[in-house]
Amino acid sequence: MLGAAGSALLALPAAAAPGDPDFGPNVTILDPGMSADAINAILAAASGESEFSTARKAIFFKPGTYGSAAGAANPATATGIVLGKVGYYETVAGLGALPGDVLINGALHVEPVHGAETDPWNHQSPGSLTQFWRSMSNLAINPIQRPTDPNAPSIDPARADPHQLRWAVSQAAPMRRVDIQGNLTLMGRYGEYASGGFLADSRVSGTIVSGSQQQWYTRDSTIGTWNGGVWNMVFSGVQGAPAQDFPDSPSGDTAHSKFTTLNATPMSREAPFLTWNEANGYAVFVPNARPNASGAPWQSGTDSGTSLPIDGFYLAKPSDSAATINAQLQAGKNLILTPGVYSLDQAINVTRAGTVVLGLGMATLSPTAGNAAITVGDVTGVKLAGITVDAGAVKSAVLVRVGPANATHSDAADPTTLSDVFIRVGGPQAGSIDTAIEVNSDNVLLDDIWSWRADHGAGAAWGTNTAKHGLVVNGDNVTATGLFVEHYQQQQVIWNGNGGTTVFYQSETPYDPPSQDAWMDGTKKGYASYKVGANVTSHQAYGLGIYSFFNQGVDVRLDSAIEAPKWSTVQFHDSVARFLNGSGGINNVVNDAGGPVAQGNDAAATKYLRSYPPAGTADPPPSTGGDDQQTITATIPEAPGEFSWTIDATDHSVTLSNAANMGTFLQSTGQLKPVKVTDTRAGGPAWSLSGQVGDFTGGLSGKYLGWTPSVIVAGAGAVAGGAVASGFDSGNGLTDASVLGSAIDGHGKGTATLGGGLDLRVPAETAAGTYTTTLTLTALS
Repeated sequence: MLGAAGSALLALPAAAAPGDPDFGPNVTILDPGMSADAINAILAAASGESEFSTARKAIFFKPGTYGSAAGAANPATATGIVLGKVGYYETVAGLGALPGDVLINGALHVEPVHGAETDPWNHQSPGSLTQFWRSMSNLAINPIQRPTDPNAPSIDPARADPHQLRWAVSQAAPMRRVDIQGNLTLMGRYGEYASGGFLADSRVSGTIVSGSQQQWYTRDSTIGTWNGGVWNMVFSGVQGAPAQDFPDSPSGDTAHSKFTTLNATPMSREAPFLTWNEANGYAVFVPNARPNASGAPWQSGTDSGTSLPIDGFYLAKPSDSAATINAQLQAGKNLILTPGVYSLDQAINVTRAGTVVLGLGMATLSPTAGNAAITVGDVTGVKLAGITVDAGAVKSAVLVRVGPANATHSDAADPTTLSDVFIRVGGPQAGSIDTAIEVNSDNVLLDDIWSWRADHGAGAAWGTNTAKHGLVVNGDNVTATGLFVEHYQQQQVIWNGNGGTTVFYQSETPYDPPSQDAWMDGTKKGYASYKVGANVTSHQAYGLGIYSFFNQGVDVRLDSAIEAPKWSTVQFHDSVARFLNGSGGINNVVNDAGGPVAQGNDAAATKYLRSYPPAGTADPPPSTGGDDQQTITATIPEAPGEFSWTIDATDHSVTLSNAANMGTFLQSTGQLKPVKVTDTRAGGPAWSLSGQVGDFTGGLSGKYLGWTPSVIVAGAGAVAGGAVASGFDSGNGLTDASVLGSAIDGHGKGTATLGGGLDLRVPAETAAGTYTTTLTLTALS
């Protein structure tokens, strides 16, 4: 079946009322009338998934107060509190218009993993280094945290100080729009390692303790105080953030904190989120973009944005095919991906400006035919949020594409925005790609992106989960806030567009190059993690951390962690390179500056570079001629081109073979007459050609006819549609419109020939005779 999810999904109890939208079995709606014990049982059932589980869950709290605040001063004795660990593939969120509309007395928390819970000091691994793929958003917490078992020993790692919440995570575990009415710790009770993390549009009234967190990004928030910092702590638009203070190894000025602090975020937008109220039911709120943002906008009591009624969304289920989803998008619907794993034999294509695609419960897209998972056309203001993408066994050129090559449409005031988009190449399954995310449009915002070539899990091997790049930016004026890209085999990031800005970058180089010879960029040792293209003349990046851990036991070096043209207007602020473990190391931080990192003491293993390029660096050459020059520009308009299709035969009739008796059914087969598709349009807009039959003459149902499409002659980006089985056993066969062939947005020009095998299976008792039906072909583009 097209798009069938290949996994069993956990069904949680649902508290949704009759008449509510059908969010599927993996969404649970809680209300304040439920007891704390009932809520805690649901939270416990949701939190037990393994790292690469296929289960997905979303838990929502309707507006109201949950749990008792009576035990806040002494959590060990607290009763009646809401208490639950947030586990893998679990998202918890409030349904109010503002975070304070949902108040949790208790703790929704994340703990490190220990080798022995009874001796956590001596069994800290893996700690929080693998606490990924979960989230919490849009609620307020009065922190009262203790172990679920009130009789747990005092050494239990889940204990927390009074008025303190623990969220000890690494990548892909964001907190958004939370109001912590107390303190927040980002590390485990016993100092376990962590590699986070992301906090945005939030308020923490007390102290945030970062402790063992190697790096962290906080955006557009208000905090009481911040305590701690290992290598790279970045704040933008954070009221109460620590003052700017970053070391510089080349000058020997290393007695500093590791704080990069920007007074404002250059461009910001919070992710869309689901809401509910008694009067209007469910809706999705889409916040506006904010230039030069500071603080959480909801603190004023209102948010700037648009509330979209739920009936404007198609609520997709994991069993939906890509063709079904695309048909709904073509019809003008926005899209909610309910929790689950979506197997896609073609990309989800977003072709309408302003479309919202919102994933719930870590909804996961998995290409099956070498296709992209999701593409955005040459349109403006699209919002993609809460989506995980797993590469498939058939190699994909790209998984997420924003805009076709040479895209022309953008809107600086309403940028297309990707929020909480997480890529995995290997890990849950073997996978292979060239590029994970490709941005071709201008004025795009990337907010909390983790693009990960797996270093562990299924298919994690140098020759198996092959993948060149985690992100390629070709558009101008693209902004990334919270960018995590790791372990790709060539450059992690290539930035070719002008006017780009990155605020916070975290990257580990690949662990597994088998030798230096296997990892060479021409004559240079290794591939820079962050590469700015040679033709770029303007770029800004703040708070970049690049780390090495070559674990194959051979001496592998990276010449430059960051590579960029040396112009005064291509600037890097607060960069660090760090040797984590293993062998080899990194020779320089940016280009030839910063010095090497390798095994040794902290000074040998860590290099900080406060600013690059140095003062006095030349400006880039002017883009227009001087007094003694003329600039001549010629514009040759591209021909508009056309899209057409025709049956490539003079005789349009198909005669199937004489029916063969197969026991329970009679079977006739044949070949569809070839269909030629030509597309010479500029930009390569997506197209799809579908077929549908009515009933045969003589009263024989058309559902008995199925087909297996094929591409006879490749061209125009054509990909064959999925096979449709005869409806003899089940289903509607070709009486449902079914894709013969299609192409994604941005495909090349050309001509393709499509064909297909026909399969008719009718009941064995069908009367002898000649039966005829008509296949109608319809093109959409």
